[in-house]
Amino acid sequence: MEMMAQPCGDDGSARQAGLTQASEVMAQPCEQASEVMAQPCEQASLFHTVLVANRGEIAVRVIRTLRALGIRSVVVYSDADAGARPVREADVAVRIGPAPAALSYLCADAVLGAAARTGAQAVHPGYGFLSENPAFARACAGAGLVFIGPPPEAIELMGDKIRAKATVAAAGVPVVPGSGNGGDDDAALAAAASRIGYPVLLKPSAGGGGKGMRVVQRPQDLPEAIAAARREADSAFGDATLLVEELIASSRHIEVQVLADGCGNVVCLGERECSLQRRHQKIIEEAPCPVLDAATRGRMGECAIAVAKAVGYTGAGTVEFLVPAAMPDRFFFLEMNTRLQVEHPVTELVTGLDLVEWQLRVAAGQRLDFMQDDIRVDGHAIEARIYAEDPAAGFLPTGGQILLVREPPAGPGLRVDSGLQVGEQVGSHYDPLLAKVIAHGPDRSTALRRLDAALAVSSILGVGTNVSFLRALLADPGVQSGTLDTGLVERVIPAPAELPDDILAAVGLRALLALEPTGSVVDPFALPGGWRIGEPAWTRWQVQASGHEPVEVRTRGRAAAAGVVVDGGAVVRASACWEGGDLAVTLDGITRRYTCATEAAVVWLGRDGHSWELREQPPLSAAQLTESTADGAVRAPMPGTVTVVDVVEGQQVSAGARLVVLEAMKMEHALTAPIEGVVSQLSARTGDTVARDAVVVVVDPLRSPA
Repeated sequence: MEMMAQPCGDDGSARQAGLTQASEVMAQPCEQASEVMAQPCEQASLFHTVLVANRGEIAVRVIRTLRALGIRSVVVYSDADAGARPVREADVAVRIGPAPAALSYLCADAVLGAAARTGAQAVHPGYGFLSENPAFARACAGAGLVFIGPPPEAIELMGDKIRAKATVAAAGVPVVPGSGNGGDDDAALAAAASRIGYPVLLKPSAGGGGKGMRVVQRPQDLPEAIAAARREADSAFGDATLLVEELIASSRHIEVQVLADGCGNVVCLGERECSLQRRHQKIIEEAPCPVLDAATRGRMGECAIAVAKAVGYTGAGTVEFLVPAAMPDRFFFLEMNTRLQVEHPVTELVTGLDLVEWQLRVAAGQRLDFMQDDIRVDGHAIEARIYAEDPAAGFLPTGGQILLVREPPAGPGLRVDSGLQVGEQVGSHYDPLLAKVIAHGPDRSTALRRLDAALAVSSILGVGTNVSFLRALLADPGVQSGTLDTGLVERVIPAPAELPDDILAAVGLRALLALEPTGSVVDPFALPGGWRIGEPAWTRWQVQASGHEPVEVRTRGRAAAAGVVVDGGAVVRASACWEGGDLAVTLDGITRRYTCATEAAVVWLGRDGHSWELREQPPLSAAQLTESTADGAVRAPMPGTVTVVDVVEGQQVSAGARLVVLEAMKMEHALTAPIEGVVSQLSARTGDTVARDAVVVVVDPLRSPA
């Protein structure tokens, strides 16, 4: 691969002209003393009231720093979040609209109106929604509010990936080869892809977070990929402009945190390793990167500072680089996120700096009160993002009501950023990120162990999550050794998990325990356990977990001393009781504890970071369910909105043909025909909202001629 520009400071001699133009005095590599001394902190007053224009764990995290600084917090909320945790924790909460983000969190007039009504002096946009919207930043200024972020010109420039690449290339920062014309139509993108050579990566020019990105392996796949990418980009960012880049198939994703004040002082706070991703979105991040040598780390920090200076950046920002896995001493500019990042806690833990506090101080006009050589990286930090998704189903978003939350206790070496609470409804309107667990230790191995232990005691019931997958990923040999690349997650996607016998037994014993009477009982017929003259009878339960066939579980006796049989196996001595809200089950002398929650006929059990959704099925219902799995009914795997309908009733389709496209939690999912046949029922229309498991299309098999 040929670089379009040489890395910053690569030869140690005279700097390139572009870099010199960007700054008269170039900041030094991150681990070296900077010649640009940060100025003493001015006594500019902080704000008395700040509005947080975001939701969930983001809003909770910002409120935490506002409270620590004695600043009054205001949050805005949609109808879907009326009972959410930020609404409860903020000093003031203001309703701004219905659930769809376009009518609430993305409505600038509603946010500004809330600020005016509550006397806010500044707006913190969090990350996502309006955080990288230059028009909103300008609207804040027009309303007399301080936007806690960079100048709108910097947001605008870095938000346009095409202009951003041109700007940083002119500053001597290496960029990935690709198209560079913002007006590229489909034909121009195809020509650029042909010139670059397949495989290629399609990317929206606006936005970030992996939305709208598509890997294209062959020329014949490009037209459909362009259409899907434009559609998703337009939905997520209101801009369908695309660019195409060379796909560096085996690469690491490394980003550098920068912090700049309004007086030209810029420092870098080290780098973060962000290679563990699915759908181009990160799920585990760490600081520092386990493979960078001092020279590369210095050059990368130097380039990040050059990028910030080139665009007149202020506040906290992140410069992202792509590093070929086989050549960790080379890197290419990817993009700049002009906001706080989801993964910022790992930087805070290793530097001891509160980035939200410094966003507030810089926005209030204060100078940085430290210089580059004051920054020290202490130990290692790793963050795991907990999403409402099903890794075994291609990371499809899930949904439902939170029935139980058990988060690891925060303390030395452990931090939890969460917006979760019991009763909250996780729907399809917003990103599926629920919480983050962050571990810190003196070295990487300690941080890994602490993070895994914290996930093992985490339990979220009522909604499927990726917690068990995160534990499996942390145990992967590549992750343990630090041999990472952006494709690693896709290579370790697990098959649907086996259903352990102890889980099935626990469901039967929980049901038996529920039959135990309270108070004193003298009538033997009122006792559970199948009492009769002679040997007690067996009680049969049909238990079914999602994705599994029904299994018969039999119990006999009382919960305190029972026999249990799973799927026709041997009789196992068992007992069950409630201990502090948990279900404690002893099977053949081994005691395990489970978190437990019920919703109608559904029982949720959790242990060791895993969770299971189980139903007690009558035998007849179970048989009907088994028969239905062989038909051509196509069900929505997640709640969402229908964006594309490709078929009509009566149309003949082949197995695997796309029928409908659903959009949920900012991603698209294509529903395909399970068999070759004819569309006999079509209940989906463009714009419809559908529930999880709703039948969207029915395909009848082709009938053989008589």
